[in-house]
Amino acid sequence: MKVSEQYLHITRDRLNTVAKTIALHTQHISFVAVLGEMGAGKTTLIKAIVKALNSKDEVSSPTFSLVNEYAGDLGKPIYHFDFYRLKSLDEAYDIGYEEYFYGEGICLVEWPQVIESLLPTPRLEVYITKHSPDTRDFVIKSVT
Repeated sequence: MKVSEQYLHITRDRLNTVAKTIALHTQHISFVAVLGEMGAGKTTLIKAIVKALNSKDEVSSPTFSLVNEYAGDLGKPIYHFDFYRLKSLDEAYDIGYEEYFYGEGICLVEWPQVIESLLPTPRLEVYITKHSPDTRDFVIKSVT
């Protein structure tokens, strides 16, 4: 497993820079796992990534539905998962995770540690650490 890493310390006004960096990577790696404590900004980052992928859709957290789908202009669907409330891996199987994870779309996943044994490679892992209401550290790892 090859891992490369990029560290960014940014303020909220530069979030779009991080999102654009991740969006560029999705041309080659279509699975992005976003990790961070509650309130770190996972959904906010995913909203910015979806926007950077030129989607005009309204982005909201799929906490209760597990997955939302957005249209991108690259001809690929964008799937936004939130596994925070997942009670068992069976629920991931029930929604047909394999079709999403190994299909033609881009997968953006919150709380991926809940389904760690199902995570595909290659993938990007984005770790968010909140330092203040307006400052975050982002570590972006490529796992192959």
